[in-house]
Amino acid sequence: MLAGLGRLIHRRRWTGLVLILLVTGVAGAWGLGVFAKFKAGGFDDPKSSSTLVAKLGATYFGSTNPDVIALYRSDGLTVDDPKYQASVVTTVARLPKDRVAEMISYWAIDGKDAESFASRDKRQTFVAIKLQGTDDAAKLANYQAIKDRLAAPGLKVRLGGNVPLGQEFGEQVVADIVRAETITAVPLFLLLVILFGAVTASVLPMIVAIFSIVGGLAVLHLVTYLADVTSFALEVVTMMGVGLAIDYSLFIISRFREELARGMDGKGIPPGKPWKRAGDRSARRAAKREYARDLAPLRQAALAATMCTAGRTIMVSGVTVSAALGGLLLFPQMFLRTIGLAGIATVLVAVFGATVLLPTLLALLGPKVEFGRMPWRRPSAKRAAREPDSGFWYRLGHSVMKHPLPYFAMVLVILGVLFVPFLNVQFGSVDARVLPKSSPTRSVVETVKADFPNGSAEPIDVVVSGDLIPRAWKPVRKGDNIPPYLEGYRKNLAALPGVTDAKFTGYSGSYGGVRISVTHKYEPMDAKAQALVDRIRGMGLSKGGFPMHVDVGGSTAAQMDLMSSLMRTLPKMALAVGVATFVLLFMFFGSIVLPLKAIVMNVLSIGASFGAIVWGFQYGHLAGLLDFTPTGGVEATSMILILAVVFGLSMDYEVFLLSRIREEWDRTHDNRTAVATGMQHTGGIITSAALLFLVVIAAFSLAGITVVKLIGVGMFVAVVVDAALVRSLLVPATMRFMGAANWWLPGPLASLHARMDLRETTGLEAPPAPAAPPPLPEDQPFPYALHWEPSPATPPESPAPAPAPAAESPNPAPASPTPASPASAIPVDRPVPSPPAHSPAAPWAPWANGPPQPRPRPPVRTRREIVRAPDGSGWRWRTVEENDVN
Repeated sequence: MLAGLGRLIHRRRWTGLVLILLVTGVAGAWGLGVFAKFKAGGFDDPKSSSTLVAKLGATYFGSTNPDVIALYRSDGLTVDDPKYQASVVTTVARLPKDRVAEMISYWAIDGKDAESFASRDKRQTFVAIKLQGTDDAAKLANYQAIKDRLAAPGLKVRLGGNVPLGQEFGEQVVADIVRAETITAVPLFLLLVILFGAVTASVLPMIVAIFSIVGGLAVLHLVTYLADVTSFALEVVTMMGVGLAIDYSLFIISRFREELARGMDGKGIPPGKPWKRAGDRSARRAAKREYARDLAPLRQAALAATMCTAGRTIMVSGVTVSAALGGLLLFPQMFLRTIGLAGIATVLVAVFGATVLLPTLLALLGPKVEFGRMPWRRPSAKRAAREPDSGFWYRLGHSVMKHPLPYFAMVLVILGVLFVPFLNVQFGSVDARVLPKSSPTRSVVETVKADFPNGSAEPIDVVVSGDLIPRAWKPVRKGDNIPPYLEGYRKNLAALPGVTDAKFTGYSGSYGGVRISVTHKYEPMDAKAQALVDRIRGMGLSKGGFPMHVDVGGSTAAQMDLMSSLMRTLPKMALAVGVATFVLLFMFFGSIVLPLKAIVMNVLSIGASFGAIVWGFQYGHLAGLLDFTPTGGVEATSMILILAVVFGLSMDYEVFLLSRIREEWDRTHDNRTAVATGMQHTGGIITSAALLFLVVIAAFSLAGITVVKLIGVGMFVAVVVDAALVRSLLVPATMRFMGAANWWLPGPLASLHARMDLRETTGLEAPPAPAAPPPLPEDQPFPYALHWEPSPATPPESPAPAPAPAAESPNPAPASPTPASPASAIPVDRPVPSPPAHSPAAPWAPWANGPPQPRPRPPVRTRREIVRAPDGSGWRWRTVEENDVN
């Protein structure tokens, strides 16, 4: 199927390019509208008790977190000065009533409650403003209309609150993306030039990355009509889209160049522009047409082979990454659900760009993909003489397979050391400290907490509701007696250990509920504060034997509900993602051992990443380098997001490596050779892909929002660990331990896999498999070696001419080789190898046939011997040189 897709793309390449350009233009125009659709928050469980309390406060009681906080300061006046009061009161009184629903200031409250609105030195005060509107867009529009009218004469003003905080988040996200793309553009291109060795090949991944960004924004805009989307999704989606697009492009381009070069070598078509060697202009034109005619089927065949090898691997990788991100859809938090939806869509856009857009461009370019070739990419005699299976990764694979236990132990020790900090993890919530230190809204929050009485206090809100709440009663109105059961409940709350006060702060007759705010002396995330919440939730309330509804909210209760929700959903996510990944890899590799091992390897990478996050952010060791404020904990939903993203990315590289190992196993059935050859063909590409991805992630690690820094660092560590340790050392070592069991497939599952097999033939001639050993004499002991002597160049003359046959056979039988000794050699019929093109005695003429040719390798005397297979599965041939002592 994929080979047919490659041939179709080649035949309709111009039509496909025009359609893709039209779609990209429409998607770009549509995607720009996403910036006005983002929602704030999204970190809470919508079904939790604390979320209900927050919604009731915003709808009926008045939110304890105002939409806008206007913080005023005077260097010479105090809040008790009439001039100070006149300046603030006249300013806020001029605000339009259709924009502002409610305002509370120092001069509008009597008694002790007013002290909370004035700083300790009496030089600062704030006005809490509730805006008109029921959604974020309406409130943001109202804030934009009044923010310039909040300046008071003679006073300094700073604005904070939920709405300005959300606006700054959105602006910071866009600024981070622009800065990240600006920083990474040039380094990415230079790295691509170094890796590909050609300018044209280096430009193609950048084109696919741009397409992925445009398509990702369009899909993200579409998601906003299905669910609320947080602004954090934009940074995560952009980071993943660019990284995956470049990674996938690297594999497609590398495989296409490999397949095209193989086809051209097989047909004897030289690279470059050979028609220029023709004599006159007409001859050059004719030679060029003939060259294009000969090249067309090779280009189509190379594209078909690329699609059903690298293209198939990329599609499976995209599905596995999407399956990992799909686990986020099981969580009720809007932050995780929307990033899961947007992430899946972005991955699919990157897969489309790599398997449709990029093949279309390669079909148009063909050998021109090598245009702008760098000196290190040009063929040389040394490179031409190099054996294909003698590179660094091949030697590393053989080294690991030869000494698996030391490598295995070393990697486990390193991963264990990286994981240890995670044992002391402390989870926290998102607050204004995730913004840069220069943030104006953050400075307002920090000033209120530091300079105002009870500024750092975050009360526990208790809402009592039910039909027994009086409908025409307000606890703050004089003359209304408080019902005894409510007053008794308030006193019981005030008497709890650690509680400093408990008072009525809201009432709603239409809803039938009352709110009691409980202030305490603990930090919001302290264990004692959480124990207090548990104790309040355990206190029941009834009237006349009829129980009433009691809901507990506030920042402490919200964090506890969040952690409870995450812990309930996490096992479901792990089971769903694990089963989906196992099924996909089973269909792809035809083994039940490799999928299980791949899942375990990914868990190790995730553990190392989590440990690094705790060390860097909870302990604060990276605070100076990355310029953020440590909070003593890590945000829980961000860790879940990293879990899904890192699992998908780690599986991405696992699929790339094992797919090539599987190709070699199908060809040789030699576990050691398959692993070494697979590493040689993919080790450099995986390392290059990881390096490019690290450049993208590193730029986002410098973002202004701490949560994005945390996600970037977590992904950075995971990619380094996965590419440098797990895929390069741990995977080969474990495959050596398992031997042929890596490919074990029970009989019943073998028939099932035959119907689900995702593998596909390339349609091209595969490299020959090693020859099967000849029949052996039963009386010869092991080990032994087989030797052949070269056949005589001229067959001996027959003593008498044979009668002429009726029809001469076109394929005369080859002469039988003469064994070196009757005891150690076995005669086998095989064709005599043709003499080398350049005899050692003939002079070397590099310019005889156009471009310089590499110096021919001198003939090497070899012998073949049968040795035991490294995985113990039987015997195999080995060809060694005469001077090889091994």
